[in-house]
Amino acid sequence: MLNFVLRRLLWIVPVVVVVSAATFFLMHQAPGGPWDQDKPLPPQAEASLNKKFGLDKPQWLNYDNFSTQLNDGERNPLTLTGAFFDSQFFNYLGGVFTLEFGPTYASRGTETVRDVIISQFPVSARIGLVAIIFAVVVGVPLGIIASLRQNTWVDYLSLLTSTIGISVPTFVSGLILLIFMSRQFHVSPIKRPEAWEGLFSTAYILPGIVLGLGTTAYITRLTRTSMLEVMKDDYVRTARAKGLRESIVVPRHMMRNALIPVITIIGPAAADLVTGSIIIETIFNAPGIGKEFVTAIGKRDYSVIMGLTVFYAVLIALANVLVDLSYGFIDPRIRRR
Repeated sequence: MLNFVLRRLLWIVPVVVVVSAATFFLMHQAPGGPWDQDKPLPPQAEASLNKKFGLDKPQWLNYDNFSTQLNDGERNPLTLTGAFFDSQFFNYLGGVFTLEFGPTYASRGTETVRDVIISQFPVSARIGLVAIIFAVVVGVPLGIIASLRQNTWVDYLSLLTSTIGISVPTFVSGLILLIFMSRQFHVSPIKRPEAWEGLFSTAYILPGIVLGLGTTAYITRLTRTSMLEVMKDDYVRTARAKGLRESIVVPRHMMRNALIPVITIIGPAAADLVTGSIIIETIFNAPGIGKEFVTAIGKRDYSVIMGLTVFYAVLIALANVLVDLSYGFIDPRIRRR
């Protein structure tokens, strides 16, 4: 088990490298730069900022610095190697593995990307936690009940609600809920910034439910389909033929196998929900990391964009590792393998 976990964790390293490289080069291919403003900066000020943040260095490999060191008679391999790789990309990649994503360009270096993550990720994480709890608590029981009552009004109602949940975008359901709460109950779901500071604040409930509606619908349909497939297996028929009650057959024999594909999608979905929804955070004015990501794109804040992208990738990779480990707790056969 330990070797398996270590192997899976080591696979995160090439994932981080590939995501970092793709984000870096795509970001630098986009038009504009971090100093673009309505009022252009003087060339001297822009050159000074580029030098301060290392944007005056080559993007990929520093051939000029390497040639200078070589012409000066430098023969130390470490010095020559450092001069060759002294570029924006490799400096950024080194910062990623030391958890130093650099300063934010929008703040002119007064705030780091790590400060942004520490201050704003908890808000997105709490909204996502409410969303995934709602999706699991509501979606899994609905799927199980629909499969046990196949082709009845319960099954049809479950399919109808799940289809609506998948089809309606979150920005539509969020706006509908916002208007409904405001007009019918005279309660505004939009909270002030201080309302999001409490760990158990009620401000997270409504955006979390709206964010989890689509995942709830998908989990419901997947649970129903998995349960219907498991019902046809021989071991379920044998258990029923032995006279076991449904209260034993369903949780012990059917659910443990039927929930494996459900858990497969819950892991990445949880990471996706926890990292924040841009639309939901904008609608409900939540100061989360998703809203910050969009703001950084508009400002061409390279360090924030690249840092948050790598942060998302690591969370999703860790979620997949946890999903693989959870298989063993549900099905002992997988644990033995």
